[in-house]
Amino acid sequence: MKINILLYDRMTALDAIGPYDVLSRFPGNEVLFVGERAGPIRTDTGYLTLVADAALDDAPPADIVLVPGGFAPPLTPGPVHEWLRAADATSTWTTSVCVGSLILGVAGLLDGRRATSHWLALDNLAAYGAVPTAERVVFDGKYATAAGVSAGIDLALALLGKIVGPEAAMVVQLGIEYDPAPPFQAGSPATAPEPIVTFLRENRDMVVQL
Repeated sequence: MKINILLYDRMTALDAIGPYDVLSRFPGNEVLFVGERAGPIRTDTGYLTLVADAALDDAPPADIVLVPGGFAPPLTPGPVHEWLRAADATSTWTTSVCVGSLILGVAGLLDGRRATSHWLALDNLAAYGAVPTAERVVFDGKYATAAGVSAGIDLALALLGKIVGPEAAMVVQLGIEYDPAPPFQAGSPATAPEPIVTFLRENRDMVVQL
């Protein structure tokens, strides 16, 4: 199974690396990182660089296309969205993590479909014709979207479960010892203390610029 993961400037590393770490561990899967240009791509913190193996024009068709989110996702129609439409035409699964769903929306791929995103950006999905859905992972046909950042791991495991079966996905989950036990119940606006939620709503530019 071939997997293309999009990289772009100021993307969030875990959005790509979480799903990569799950999907790349299943035998026979091949992962290719692609970008507008081949070469180093600086992530949103400015400290980490990932490498695109191929430019968009050189990327072969893939069974799974994955679009990560980022601090300033590319939301102006352009080469990324043209590539996504072409890649989607032959993909089995088109997926996103965090505000990557907004990028899919700009490409016109989520019209009328249920989708999720980072909680601070969830309402923005409606502007692209999607049906905002406050769930951690949402499947609608061949489209799968995940909520913010860490939810990409959940998406990749759920996707493996659909493709190769729950037992194989559980082998991967145990292999990476994915057994979340966060020290604070603050991973969702539904459970985080109200002052924390309010602070991030008022300072959303710390998380994402849309």
